[in-house]
Amino acid sequence: MSTVIGHVALVGGGPGPLDLLTVRALRLLRTADVVIADRLGPGAEIRAELRPDVLVIDVGKHPGQHPVPQQRINALLIEHARAGHRVVRLKGGDPFVLGRGGEEQLACLAAGVEVEVVPGISSALAVPQAAGVPVTHRGIAASVHVLSGHDVDGPRGPSAATLAALADDQVTTVVLMGVRALPGLVAAALAHGVPERRPVAIIENGHTPRQRTTRTTLGRAVRAAQEADVRSPAVIVIGEVARPGLLRPEPPAVPALTTDTALATDTALTKDTALTPDTALAPDTALAPEAALAGAAALSPVGAPRPGPAT
Repeated sequence: MSTVIGHVALVGGGPGPLDLLTVRALRLLRTADVVIADRLGPGAEIRAELRPDVLVIDVGKHPGQHPVPQQRINALLIEHARAGHRVVRLKGGDPFVLGRGGEEQLACLAAGVEVEVVPGISSALAVPQAAGVPVTHRGIAASVHVLSGHDVDGPRGPSAATLAALADDQVTTVVLMGVRALPGLVAAALAHGVPERRPVAIIENGHTPRQRTTRTTLGRAVRAAQEADVRSPAVIVIGEVARPGLLRPEPPAVPALTTDTALATDTALTKDTALTPDTALAPDTALAPEAALAGAAALSPVGAPRPGPAT
C-alpha cells in the first residue's frame, strides 16, 4: 500500500449536460485516477474527458435497486485514497442536496482522508427551469421546500413542515425521487386541506433529449401520472409556479371536428369519425384505413398514447 494518502473530491455533476459542470469539477475529473460515479449526472459525455488509464467504478442506484450500499461506497473512497489516488466521487446534482455527500465527507474525515466538496447545480432547481417552471417568482412564490420522495414513502408519511409548505400558496414544493411516493404525498396533502386545484408539474429526464413534462393539478396528479406512464428520474413541482402558461404561452388548442375528435396534421380519422361540411378531401384521395388525407397526412387512431421515455 502507498504511504502517500490521496485525495477525495465530492463533485456535483449537475443535472446531466457536460457543459453545466463547473470549471473546477471538469478540471478534477480530467486529472482523476479513480472516478466513482452515480447513475444520474454526466454519463457517456464525461468519458471522453477522462484520462485513458482512469478507473471508473459505477455505484449508481436505480429505483428499488441499490447494488452498492452506501457503506461500501464510503469504503471505496477511503480505500482508493489510501492507495495514493486522486479520487473523484461524481454525484448527480449537488453533493449536499439530498445526495448523501455529508455522510461521505464524514467517513473520509474519520479515516484521515483529505476531502473537498465541489458544488453542482441541483436538479431541484435546474430541471424545473428546463421545463419553464421557476421555483420562485415575484408575487407568486418567495420560498422553496425541497424533499426526497424516500422520506415521504414510509410509515410516517410527509413531515409537518412538508404539509405546511404544500398548504402555503406562496411556497413551491419540489420533490426529488418522488414518483413512487406521489400517491401517498397527494393523499396526505388533500387530507391536510391543500386545494385540489394546486398546480403540479412532473418533469421526467430533465435536461436530456427525452425530457417530458406532465402538467396537472394536485387532485388529478396520481391519475395523470398513471395515464402518462411517468417514470423515474423525475422532479415533481407542486405550487402556483407550476401553473400552465406562467412563462411560456400554451400551444393553441386544435379546433374540435366532433365532440370528442380533433382533426390536425398527422392526426387520424377513426372509423366512426364524420367529416364536417367545411372539411374537404382532395379529389384523388380515398378515405380508408391508413389512407392519406389531402395526399399528405397519414391516418392513424386518434389520441394514440405517446410512448413513455426510456429510463
